[in-house]
Formats: sequence, structure tokens, C-alpha cells
Amino acid sequence: MSTAILTPQAAVAGRMKALVLDGLTSPESKRAYGRALDSFLNWHQQQDPNPGFDKAVVQAYKAHLESRGLAPSTINLNLAAIRKLALEAADNDGINRDVAAAIQRVKGVRSAGTRTGSWLTIDQAEKLLAAPNIQKPKGKRDQALLAVLVGCGLRRQEAAALTVDHIQQREGRWVIVDLVGKGNRVRTVPMPSWCKVAIDIWTTSAGITSGHVWRSINKGGRITGERMTAQAIFEAVRLYGDKVGIVDLVPHDLRRTFAKLAHKGHAALEQIQLSLGHASVQTTERYLGVRQDLADAPCDHLGLKLEVAT
Repeated sequence: MSTAILTPQAAVAGRMKALVLDGLTSPESKRAYGRALDSFLNWHQQQDPNPGFDKAVVQAYKAHLESRGLAPSTINLNLAAIRKLALEAADNDGINRDVAAAIQRVKGVRSAGTRTGSWLTIDQAEKLLAAPNIQKPKGKRDQALLAVLVGCGLRRQEAAALTVDHIQQREGRWVIVDLVGKGNRVRTVPMPSWCKVAIDIWTTSAGITSGHVWRSINKGGRITGERMTAQAIFEAVRLYGDKVGIVDLVPHDLRRTFAKLAHKGHAALEQIQLSLGHASVQTTERYLGVRQDLADAPCDHLGLKLEVAT
């Protein structure tokens, strides 16, 4: 059986890609895998002569990605999408199952270390929060959105799902309650007062009293009933990052900024973990770049004394 998946190229490749994406549930995964497959198929079609679709071709594409200097995580995501493409091709008689199995054995790229990402200083964060034009509805919305991302450390998917009912008072302060995060873990996230003020200004001006907090705004400046998507939040953060000279800023950088600034302000590590919704404190430590300090260790701060025999 032929190892080629393209007969004719565009039609068959398009069907296989659609089958891969149909098997995914997360919108973010669909977008990421879609981009990865488009990149691979474009590269594949540019090869002359047509190389077919087998382990050697996937290894050649892996080498191509490495030559571009891409991060290991990016390369591995691309390979994961291609492996799924191979399985769908085999299930639909596009390639031999032994060929698909060989493609599954193409190894990913090992990371030389943990990539901690970027975060903002206090000065950068304040400039970012001041970037939206708050004289306009879009500016009011975007300032409140940035305030939630920086002030509460939400993931962009969590921010997109935020509703008015999530924001409640508990123990004398404003919090986001029953927030469903990664792995369907439910948590409560404390909210700084300046963040609540920004949200109130936005929702009052927009007449939002229930439902999703973030709404789309059309080109005429009118607020629609449609909620903002996680992708729209990504694009808003990138826009204001560019405005204040922070290149390639993404929402997760603001989540890291929340963690970093809270840690520098002497917030307890376990409380930062709870706010972020991390299942493991080790994940929080990686966010913060925490290293064991033997010169100033926790045991030096216990305040205990012990009388010993002399």
C-alpha cells in the first residue's frame, strides 16, 4: 500500500487533518494542532519529488524544525500532531499500519532545562495596565481584563469563562469563587481591590449585570452580547504589549508576573500555588525559579531554642 497521503494532495490531506481535529475537544488544542499540520503539509508539498509519508519523512521534518531554532516544546507539539495524522491515515487506508507505527516511534526533542517564560517588572506591569484608552468602552474593558490577568493570575481560558456570578465577597474581601481550571480543579482566587474597581467601571459602563464579564466590541464601539474568546484575549494582550514596547507578550506571561511579584512581596509559596491552581508546589516553584537557599534556610527562621547537656 502506498505511503503517500496525498492523492490528490489537497483533498486527502484536508480530510485527514479534519479527522485529527475532530478528535480533539479543547479549542486551544484544535488551533495548535491545526497550525502544526498546516505547517507540515505546506512543507511536504514543497518537497520535490513528493516524498510520501513515512518515518524518514517525519524525521526530515523534525530536522527542519530544529534547524529553525524552535523550542523543544514547539517541536514536540508538531510531532504529536503528525503522529495523530499518521494514525488517522492508517485508519482510513491512506498508509500501511506498520508505517504509521514507525512514525509513532519518532522521538521528540529533549529539553535541556525548564523554560520558565517571561514576566514583567512592577514598572512594566503598571505601564501595561495604563496602556488602554479608558475614555472608550474598549479601553475600559481591556484595562479590567489586564487587571484580572495580572492581579489574579488567571489563565486566558479561565478569564474568558469569567462571569459576574463568579465575583463575590468572602471573609471581607472580593474573590473569584468556584473557578474551574486546568484538570477541572475548582478553586477560589482572591482579587485585589484595584482589580475589582476596574471591573466595576467596565461592567457599569457596559450595563453588564449577569453572564460573562468580557464582551465583544464591534468596530463602531458597540458592545455585543458575545463573550470574548480565549484567542481574543491573547490578541488583546499582544496588542497592548506591543504598545508599551514588550515584544511577543502573551497572557501566560501575566500569570507568571502575578506569581513573581507576589513572591517578591513575600506571599507564602503555598498561597501562590492555591491562587494559581497548581496541583503541585513544584510547578509553582518552576514558575518562580525558586532554588534552595542553604545560607538562609527555612530552619533558620523557626525561632526555637533547645537546651543541651554540656
